[in-house]
Amino acid sequence: MRAIKRVPAGYGKVAVIEELERRLGITPDRMIYVGDGSSDVHVMLHVNNRDGFTIAVSENKQLARIAKSTVLSDNAFSIMVPILDQLLHWPTGDIRTLFESYGLALNEWEKERTDRVMISEIPSSSAPAEAEAA
Repeated sequence: MRAIKRVPAGYGKVAVIEELERRLGITPDRMIYVGDGSSDVHVMLHVNNRDGFTIAVSENKQLARIAKSTVLSDNAFSIMVPILDQLLHWPTGDIRTLFESYGLALNEWEKERTDRVMISEIPSSSAPAEAEAA
């Protein structure tokens, strides 16, 4: 019989990951963890520190900085894209073919990490003193 165990957020999830690795004989570098919220921060750091692979599935800024990949999609199967691309090094065409074999079209795929930056001019009265001395 299989069951879902409810655990405390954060370090409770780390304990479950370690238990699964031990019970199933999985080495830490073979662990793939998918998370969507701040309660996943500790376990993502833990998995990353042990050479596992982490995927964020939300726009949570904390997770985006920690996760090795971020996937934003309405389809749960989309988490396979970074696994096939980054871990298994499948060519893009083969990934598209796999999706099509399941009746899914991979319409958009942006293979880039996005930095969100806002820049504005500093008013001249607030400019650093070093600039005035030059």
